[in-house]
Amino acid sequence: MADLKKLYEAVLNGDNKTSVVITKEAIAENVDPMELITKHMIPAMDEVGRRFECSEYFVPELLLSARAMKSALELLRPLLAASGAQPVGRVVIGTVKGDLHDIGKNLVASMLEGSGFDVHDLGTDVAPEKFIQAVQEHLPHVVCLSALLTVTMPAMKATISALEGAGLRGKVKVLVGGAPVTQQYAQQIGADGYGENANTAVTLARRMIAEAAPQAV
Repeated sequence: MADLKKLYEAVLNGDNKTSVVITKEAIAENVDPMELITKHMIPAMDEVGRRFECSEYFVPELLLSARAMKSALELLRPLLAASGAQPVGRVVIGTVKGDLHDIGKNLVASMLEGSGFDVHDLGTDVAPEKFIQAVQEHLPHVVCLSALLTVTMPAMKATISALEGAGLRGKVKVLVGGAPVTQQYAQQIGADGYGENANTAVTLARRMIAEAAPQAV
């Protein structure tokens, strides 16, 4: 019988191999996929986030845990789709136009997936028009904009303006982040939130989903 405590430990410790093995065993034993996620995997990622906030974990540990979580989720995703299970929320994420950096964006995307979000990653150098197309196609609750260069930060404002022009701004929350971005800048360009790091971004996204729950589709 699959030892589900080991799944928690595997995600917490970034043990990708064990995460996959235990998940496969649980699937073979017809364990409810949502039980694996909500009772073992998400709590593990929550603890990872707590350790990061306390400087017990750093970016390498976050990346390893996110990879272990993502590998398990890839095995569970077909079962979740077949059962009609709904994600915590839908997110569109990308690095804004002119910026090719993706490490931070990838980490946030992995952490969001690990927390039960349906994440649509648009990659890097994403033009405002592509964000608009993705919002129209995927109907996300949250749009995450990343920038690592000061010179590409204006593209965040341009993207928000484009969402407004397309009549979509009121339908999504916009979360921004990246090394040069600040809370003050987020407020200045009309974003709904600023994620100082991946863990903060996930916490804010959860809060945004909870606050929008009555309107969520």
